[in-house]
Amino acid sequence: MFLENTFNQHQKSGWIEVICGSMFSGKTEELIRRLKRAEFAKQRVEIFKPTVDTRYAEREVVSHNQNSISSTPVEYSSAILLLADDCDVVGIDEAQFFDDGIVDVANALANQGKRVIVAGLDMDFKGRPFGPMPNLLATAEYITKVHAICVRTGNLANYSHRKIDSERLVELGETSEYEPLSRSAFWEEYNKQKVEKL
Repeated sequence: MFLENTFNQHQKSGWIEVICGSMFSGKTEELIRRLKRAEFAKQRVEIFKPTVDTRYAEREVVSHNQNSISSTPVEYSSAILLLADDCDVVGIDEAQFFDDGIVDVANALANQGKRVIVAGLDMDFKGRPFGPMPNLLATAEYITKVHAICVRTGNLANYSHRKIDSERLVELGETSEYEPLSRSAFWEEYNKQKVEKL
């Protein structure tokens, strides 16, 4: 019994960190920064992203200002458990695009003693909680919410306004398709579009 308790006290404990916010807020930039710092410390790092995210590169996580880090694209969250077995730190980008199983995957990895760093949009283009992100936020030990700057008011922006006419939930894009807006600017635009559609 004494040996078992001693072992449990010295087991490496894992945790989950979530970086969330709107588009153009620096989520991926912060994810890359944390992962590169872990690599510098000689920790074994694996990075995953959903296969749907092909905006900049197929096998890299790339921020809007072109910082990048090698990654493995996966179609289903369950694949991460198989591929992250031999590492200390697991990075997951664009978590909102994964299936709901990503929450169980992140928890399983943390329970194995791994540091899990997740980045994703917390709200979709209509200002609603996005995919599995609310549950990831609820189970994470550490949460960092980053903000863009509203292109209309200059205030902090935490909404991703879609400028193109599409109702698809997943619509990849950049500055020609999306813009960061503050609360007041987003809801003003949202209400204006509702009136236009009547």
